[in-house]
Amino acid sequence: MPLKTELTRADLTEIRRSALGAADPLGVAAELADAVDAKHLADEQEAGYAFALAAEIAESRGKLDAALRYADRAVEANGDRDDSEAGAARALRARVLFRVGRADEAMAELEALRPLLTQHADAAAYIGAGLAVGGRNQVAEQWLTEAVKETLGTRDGEPRDADDAGLLFFLLQQRHRLRHVLGLPHDSHDNLAERLETRLADTAEQPALADLVFYPRAEFDEAKASRPELGENWDEHRAVLEKGAVAGRELHTASGARISWPPERNAACWCGSGLKYKKCCLPRSRG
Repeated sequence: MPLKTELTRADLTEIRRSALGAADPLGVAAELADAVDAKHLADEQEAGYAFALAAEIAESRGKLDAALRYADRAVEANGDRDDSEAGAARALRARVLFRVGRADEAMAELEALRPLLTQHADAAAYIGAGLAVGGRNQVAEQWLTEAVKETLGTRDGEPRDADDAGLLFFLLQQRHRLRHVLGLPHDSHDNLAERLETRLADTAEQPALADLVFYPRAEFDEAKASRPELGENWDEHRAVLEKGAVAGRELHTASGARISWPPERNAACWCGSGLKYKKCCLPRSRG
């Protein structure tokens, strides 16, 4: 089925969610690339995202030549951007390079991305995934350990500020998972990961919000009339749920629909504010 003649960010996000269940996912990947070439994106700056999505689809179907071609174009479209989305596209390219036997190139790509571990919370996930495909879990654990130490400032210190705490949470959680896979013993950084997770979970613990039910702004006042435990205002309500979701709890709307987590930094925020996630609720996860 042909794609729309003008694809928005929301359209691309929906394609990411549903493409693998399509009758012809590789056809969807090709149509995405064609849409970029035909300038059918609502925002031309989304070209890198569209090509990366096409690469992911092709990779999932074992079409590695196509996946690498799309990944190359994603990196090219992102240009000299140094944000997390551009980093994820480069890590995807490294992943495909590993799969086609070009390990040295893949490692060079990931080594260049290594500084992002102390800049973007989600870098731990996409860099770690790239290294895992190449059988480099021990390298990933080493990089994450060094990133944790750099973020802490001292070997056994505490987070310096709220941003450090949010970044550390993701670094430490990814590191802890890898150490479990590698059979490594629990250490002081694993203990810190548990303390941060407990702190976030405690913030989110509200008896009537055990299942993290989210009420959009338009519904909040009416719901609060019968459920005062939701908080003093909508801003407080969404802040509590953001922290709970970061701590690993599922987030649902009042109608029971699951809110996909984690959101992408440049996607529309989950709370419905109309802002990008990185400009809206993401900072709340770090407070």
